[in-house]
Amino acid sequence: MAVNLALGHASNDFLIAALVIYSLAVVAFAGDFAFGRPRRAGAAGGVQARQRAAALATIGASGVATAAPAGGQDAGVQDAIDQDAGQPEGAAGAGDGGRADSMPEPAVPAFRAIRLAGPWVRAGVALSSAGVTAHLVAVILRGFAVHRAPWGNMYEFVTALTCVAAMFFLFVMIRYRAWALGVFVVGAVVVALGLAETLIYTAAGNLVPALQSYWLSIHVTAMTLATGIFFVAAVLGAVYLIVDSYDRRVAAGRAEPGHGIVRRLPTTEQLDRLTYRTIVFGFPVWTFGVIAGAIWADQAWGRYWGWDPVETWAFITWVLYAAFLHARATAGWRGRRAHYIQLLGFASLMFNILVVQVFVTGLHSYAGVG
Repeated sequence: MAVNLALGHASNDFLIAALVIYSLAVVAFAGDFAFGRPRRAGAAGGVQARQRAAALATIGASGVATAAPAGGQDAGVQDAIDQDAGQPEGAAGAGDGGRADSMPEPAVPAFRAIRLAGPWVRAGVALSSAGVTAHLVAVILRGFAVHRAPWGNMYEFVTALTCVAAMFFLFVMIRYRAWALGVFVVGAVVVALGLAETLIYTAAGNLVPALQSYWLSIHVTAMTLATGIFFVAAVLGAVYLIVDSYDRRVAAGRAEPGHGIVRRLPTTEQLDRLTYRTIVFGFPVWTFGVIAGAIWADQAWGRYWGWDPVETWAFITWVLYAAFLHARATAGWRGRRAHYIQLLGFASLMFNILVVQVFVTGLHSYAGVG
């Protein structure tokens, strides 16, 4: 079936519009850091940061802070995550078991919290929503242009997974009042989408025969969804390590408490929970994608598993995320060490996408750029 070039160009226009809107959203979230009104009791920030530092001295090797929230963080994210955990504010600790991961509805309506958060947050959330809308339209138009699932090459895959990441984070940001993380996650989406547009752009076109299968809409869709979710988890994990490192420097007397940026971010405990729940959501999708890929491989190549480089790295990635979930469920491996594992899993995933599929010869070589 002939490619609709007009729809292909329209898709690219919407994608560029999404990139611009996302960039403006990052500016708005950064403006909240710089000019937003103080959160909670801003004057108490130094006191509460010292409380966090004191509590850090008691956490041992687990790396999970049980301290009071930073004074400058938004009241909404504290209430949403702690109430979402089904317990009073600041009560959860490293040994709280399953209660910290249960998910009753937060008591304060999310959109009311956005209205109370200030104009910078309202602008950031509105721009993020507009960017997600334009991004989603771009992906859909690309699908109509090529008459198939719009993730048949590297460019389409990256644009689709960043769309999933942006939509998933928009949900997380609204549900958990996590707009303080918008500058990091939406900023990472801007970088990834910008690189896709400038370095690996591929015009709308037909697929090679090996990819012309209904399994493209099953296997690759699952891998795209999971990768977008893991993208968000990786950014959350990186922010966790930054906040944890700062708190430890404060506890050791090597840094002053009440840093203007860190005190607006969620605590390490809250970031740990958000990251864990994100990966719990994405891991079954990745597992299904690996299984679906094996079934497609049997139909296409006559075997379920052949140790093709892409297959092998997909399995390595699965093992690393499974190790994170196991480590996170084991009290002694919560905190920094668990986050190192999940970031290693994301590094394995990116290595598979950017190096193995592009430069290593194998049965998946046609899935590279172009």
